[in-house]
Amino acid sequence: MKAHSDLIWLAILTAAAPALGQALSPAAVSAAPAGAASIPDLSGVWAHPGVGFGPQLSGPGPVRNKSRLPSGQSNSDELVGDYSNPILKPAAAEVIKRNGEIQLSGHAFPDPDNQCLQNPLPYIFWNFTLRLMQLPDKVVLVYDHDDDYREVPLDRPHPATITPSVHGDSVGHYDGDTLLLDTVGIKLGPYRTIDRFGTPYTQALHVVERYRRIGYEATKEGLAQAAKEWRPVGATVDRNYRGKGLQLEFTVEDAGVFTMPWSATITYGRSAIDWEERVCAENIRHEYDGHFFSDQDARIPTADKPDF
Repeated sequence: MKAHSDLIWLAILTAAAPALGQALSPAAVSAAPAGAASIPDLSGVWAHPGVGFGPQLSGPGPVRNKSRLPSGQSNSDELVGDYSNPILKPAAAEVIKRNGEIQLSGHAFPDPDNQCLQNPLPYIFWNFTLRLMQLPDKVVLVYDHDDDYREVPLDRPHPATITPSVHGDSVGHYDGDTLLLDTVGIKLGPYRTIDRFGTPYTQALHVVERYRRIGYEATKEGLAQAAKEWRPVGATVDRNYRGKGLQLEFTVEDAGVFTMPWSATITYGRSAIDWEERVCAENIRHEYDGHFFSDQDARIPTADKPDF
């Protein structure tokens, strides 16, 4: 059934990847060809129920929420980033501080999610459900928010020049039991942020993702650790599944924003359902009338006429 479902998705995702052209000139990433026997099985529908990043495995970690619930968990209804985190340069800290003040005033700062926009990396990792499909020459990652997706070619370097795009230019290869994806050339959008606190980024943003299967106990522990920071609000993990889970460890560097590289994790369990679409609806007139957004000019994309 899973293979049949993946074939349907691959038939749907026929649009060509973003054109490559002018702009950045990143350093090439080494790509080691992998034989079929050495390719780990990472495919499937994976779920994590929190809206934020999980803890780092080592070294500096992501910005955390200053607003906490009585349980000690992050208050996902009041996103006040800790602008004192040493990974932040002063200008970035000021942006996060201002966004926190907006939240404390009862308003919300516009971000790619609440504006129904495509999500840049690593912001896109908040998506509760991920469908990962492996092909001989690429991997496809589909996210439940508006069925946003990425097609990542394998075993080739970044091109010499790149046209920035929302998802950037990603290339990947297998390294033992790990799928490694390297992304540069992430476009600067109107409400650019890499996390739920409005942490900005520049064209120097570089994200490295490492996906690998982890054992059942490690998966359970990873989900429990993530729940200590972000209370579960999203996708449902199949609690009856006793197989291996999936862990994403990602590293972020951006010399224009951060004083040092930092990392975080997302631990996924097997999803309890095959797929659930989440559509960013346009019936949010009440949010405009109630001046919910701090930017009064913030408007989600709207078609000039109905599609049908």
